[in-house]
Amino acid sequence: MRFLGVLLGMVLLLTGCADKAPPPEKFQFTAKTLEGAEFRGDKLVGQPAVLWFWTPWCPSCNAEASKVAQIAKKYDKIQFVGVAAEDQLDAMKKFVADHQMNGFPHLADLDGSVWKRFGVTAQPTFAFVREDGSVELLTGAPTEEQLDQRVSALMPKA
Repeated sequence: MRFLGVLLGMVLLLTGCADKAPPPEKFQFTAKTLEGAEFRGDKLVGQPAVLWFWTPWCPSCNAEASKVAQIAKKYDKIQFVGVAAEDQLDAMKKFVADHQMNGFPHLADLDGSVWKRFGVTAQPTFAFVREDGSVELLTGAPTEEQLDQRVSALMPKA
């Protein structure tokens, strides 16, 4: 009986001391939201997420904004994050307000560093993040059906 207690104690000690693997490098960032709050990229690891890389002056981004907002609302178990770049903060805020996209955070990537981390070179681009941290990029404007299918595929299996 004593042996089982010692064995159990060792298992608990070893599992408690195990180092957690660091998040993939692309998620090791801190950025500011349009409102100035801190956003940590490592919080996205371990859950499905969609990052939408956009600019305020992009015609495709403007055309798909309401579609993205609707899909984000539909899939409330998936974290959506807008990543705005290549413009000024005021223009970014106006874009979000004009398209009523307040349902999820938007990052003010003023220096383009988050875009670079994910290898984004054009807008719009979507980054579909699986629970395991793997990422699939889609550059361009998908149809609503295509976007819905991609986001739906991220849902955890019951």
